[in-house]
Amino acid sequence: MLYPLKFKPILKDKIWGGKKLHSLLGKSIGKLPNIGESWEVSGFEGYVSKIKNGFLKGNDLQEVIEVYMNDIVGDHVYEKFGNQFPLLIKFIDSNQPLSIQVHPDDEIALKRHGSFGKTEMWYVMQAEKDSYLTIGFNSEITPNEYVKAVEEDKLELFLAKHKVASGDVFFIPAGRVHAIGAGIVLVEIQQTSDITYRIYDFNRRDDNGNTRELHTEYAKEVIDFKIPDSYRTEYVPIKNKSVEIEKNPYFVTSILEINEPLDRDYYEFDSLVILICIEGEGFINYHNNKKESIKKGETILIPAELSHIKLVPQKNLKILEVFCP
Repeated sequence: MLYPLKFKPILKDKIWGGKKLHSLLGKSIGKLPNIGESWEVSGFEGYVSKIKNGFLKGNDLQEVIEVYMNDIVGDHVYEKFGNQFPLLIKFIDSNQPLSIQVHPDDEIALKRHGSFGKTEMWYVMQAEKDSYLTIGFNSEITPNEYVKAVEEDKLELFLAKHKVASGDVFFIPAGRVHAIGAGIVLVEIQQTSDITYRIYDFNRRDDNGNTRELHTEYAKEVIDFKIPDSYRTEYVPIKNKSVEIEKNPYFVTSILEINEPLDRDYYEFDSLVILICIEGEGFINYHNNKKESIKKGETILIPAELSHIKLVPQKNLKILEVFCP
C-alpha cells in the first residue's frame, strides 16, 4: 500500500541566493555558497525528485508514476498528463533581487519549446523590513513603449512594487511580469515548466563579466499589459479549517492552521495532494495505525490512493495543501 512520500530536496546554487534555506528551513546545503532554490517535488526532466522514506526509498518520482500510475496522481490527472508529473514545488531564498521576467502560456510554450506554460503562485514565509515583490505594471504601457523602456533602461519606472510580509499570497498567471525582491523566502507552486523570458537583470554580470541574455521580443508577445484591480490575494485563515487561497485550471491551494487533530478526506479530489509545512510540526496518520512526521520546511506527497489522512499537530501546524482540479 502506498504512503506519504518524502523526497530529497534538489538544491540550486544561484547568484542571487543566500543561506536562509538552511537557517530557516533546515536544508543541508553543504559547501554550496548561494542556495536560491530547493526543488521539493519535481518531475522536471533532469531534476526528478528521489524518494527518501519507506519501501520506495531510492526510486525517483518518474519511476513510481510509471509503476503506480493513477494510484499516485489520480484518474483524471493521469488521463491528462500521463507519466508527466504536473506540478513543481519550490522554496526560494532571494538574498538579492531576481531578474524581471515573464512566462508563456501553454499554447505558446508548446509551439516554441514543446513544453507546458508556467502559471504559478507565491506564499511569503519570511520577509525582511521593506522587502517587496515586483508584479505587473503601475500604469498603462503599450508593447512598443515596453520595448523602448527596456532599451532605455527605464523599465523599472513602469513596474508595480508590493511590500510584503509573512503570509502574503500572490497569483502569477502566465503573461504577468514579476520578480522576487531581496530579503524574501517564499513557497512557489507552479506548473511543471522552466520556460522563462528574462526582461531585465539590473545589468548584473557573471564571474566572467558577461551580462545574462534578455528575451525582449519573445516577452513582448506574451506579456499581459492589462492592470487588474488587485495583484494581492486576500484571505482570512480559520483555525482547524481548510481555507482556499488559490484556484486555477492547474492547481488548487488551501491553507490549514491547526492546533488539534484534523481529518482530511481527499476521495472527491481524485488527485495527488501535496502538503507543504510552513510552520510547526506534527504527524500524518494513515492506514489506521501508521504515521509519518511532518515539520517546517518539509513537503510531502499524499498519493491519490491514500484518500483519508489525519493531521495531528505537536506544535501549532500551518500547511499549504495543493491538488490538481
